[in-house]
Amino acid sequence: MKELLRTNDPTIIPFATMLLEAEGIEAFAVDVHTSGMGFVPQRLMVRDKDHFMARAIMRDNNVPLES
Repeated sequence: MKELLRTNDPTIIPFATMLLEAEGIEAFAVDVHTSGMGFVPQRLMVRDKDHFMARAIMRDNNVPLES
């Protein structure tokens, strides 16, 4: 698994997950429960083989990969 993105914005992870699943890429959100305090970012992970395509999907949809 590779980290695709890391964010403190609670709206980005569900949006990115939806975009990836629409393209058949499985994504897994981590640190969801610890991020409620605001200083621990959530991370979205994808399989190594899907990482390149997932980054392209994020870029095409203006999803910030570093926030």
